[in-house]
Amino acid sequence: MSISDHALAIEAAQAGAATVRSHYGSALARFDKVGGDFATIADLEAEKAIIDVLRAARPDDVVLGEEGGRTGPAGNDRTWLVDPLCGTLNFAVRNMLVSVNVALQIGTATIVAASADPFTGEVFWTDGDAAYLRTGGTDAQLVPSAESHLVDVNLDPPFPNRNSFLAARLLADDDFIHRFRPRVVSTTLAVAWVAAGRRAAYVTDGHLRDSVHFTAGIALCQAAGCVVTGIDGKPLHTGAGGLVAAADSQTHIALLALIRKQRLPSEPVSA
Repeated sequence: MSISDHALAIEAAQAGAATVRSHYGSALARFDKVGGDFATIADLEAEKAIIDVLRAARPDDVVLGEEGGRTGPAGNDRTWLVDPLCGTLNFAVRNMLVSVNVALQIGTATIVAASADPFTGEVFWTDGDAAYLRTGGTDAQLVPSAESHLVDVNLDPPFPNRNSFLAARLLADDDFIHRFRPRVVSTTLAVAWVAAGRRAAYVTDGHLRDSVHFTAGIALCQAAGCVVTGIDGKPLHTGAGGLVAAADSQTHIALLALIRKQRLPSEPVSA
């Protein structure tokens, strides 16, 4: 292996970001998916660019792409998760809030990850031990901070825990409004921003295990030292699922308390 896994993740994410950037502002062919979702030619070509980089260096690894699904030899527990354009709807209406996510899992552990912003040229990355921001070829370690009080909340369906947690109810909670400032950017770039100190926290419902969208951002937050659990405070991918990624324990505790308040009267609140 002539290139390290983390360097490969960065290179692949940058290749995808360059492809996404090249399509910005152009007429985009759309390809319908289930549930009203869609991909564009930018998604497809960015995924190809990423996989080309990965295949050149790691031809025997498995790749799980959002658009192309799983490819590669059976029995290899090295799997690259590829999200070529997170924020497709944003991009389709010429909103620049998007990211390109690449992560490597060995078994169930995420070993390295990179999340690239096509329009700033920034790449948030982790080697599994710490998290960094690469800008113009220079790396700086990421330091989480809750100073902004900005909390990104994902409003996209599905809502598997709607009886006990619904993001729209959280946003209307007076105590939430008093303590935090909500944001909705509709891309997992915001998860990387928690690791970088640009957001106090990120909250979403859903089942996120092996998610091409969230795995990279979660790995970044964990490596940066954020507090990361499900929406019920349990370890990720257990219990109710979902994600609360917070810059510090005080923010995490406050958000869990606000989430518990969202339970409908028929839902008991556990101690």
